Amino acid sequence: MAGSPSPVRDDRILGRWCDPPLTFGGRRAFSFQMKPPPFATFLEEHRVPVYRFLLASVGPNEADDCFQDTFLAALRAYPKLRDASNLRGWILTIATRKAIDHARARKRRPLPVERLPERAAPEPQDADPKLWLAVRELPSAQRAALIHRYVLDLPYAEIAEVLGTTEEAARAAAYEGRKKLRAAGGSG
Repeated sequence: MAGSPSPVRDDRILGRWCDPPLTFGGRRAFSFQMKPPPFATFLEEHRVPVYRFLLASVGPNEADDCFQDTFLAALRAYPKLRDASNLRGWILTIATRKAIDHARARKRRPLPVERLPERAAPEPQDADPKLWLAVRELPSAQRAALIHRYVLDLPYAEIAEVLGTTEEAARAAAYEGRKKLRAAGGSG
C-alpha cells in the first residue's frame, strides 16, 4: 500500500527485522538498568542481621527455616505496611516471634526413642557450643534480649521496641539472662 506507514526497521544496527521492545508503563520490561522492587531492596538490607539473630536464637539447623518463615511473613504484610520509618525493628520483631514459635514447636515434638538410626556422618564437635545450647534454654524474652544486645549490638531502646516492652524491661531481661548463663557456667 502506497502512503501507509511501514513497520520500523533498523537494518543498520541489527541487520534484520526487529520487534519493538516490550514495555510496561513506558519503561522497558527487561532492562538491566531497572532497580529491584522495594521488597527485594528491603530483603538485601536486612537479611544479614535477621539471619545472625536466628542463628544465635534457634541454631544453625533451624535458622534457615525460621529465616524463610520470617521473610515470607514480611512479604505478605509488606504491601499493607503503613509506617516504614523503622523497618529494621519491624523485621526483627517478626524474626523474634518466629524464633519463639520455633521454641514452642520444639517443645511439642515427640520425644526421642531409645534406638536411633545410623547417621551418615557424625556432627562436628564445635557446631553448637555449650554456651549457645545454654542460651537456647533461656526463657524467650531473656534469650531474645541477649541475642539482640550481644549478637546484633542493638541499643536497649531498640530492643524494647522489637520485644514490645519498655527499655527497663529489656535491660532487666538481658540482665536476668546473663545471670542465668553465669549460674549455668557459661560466659555472659
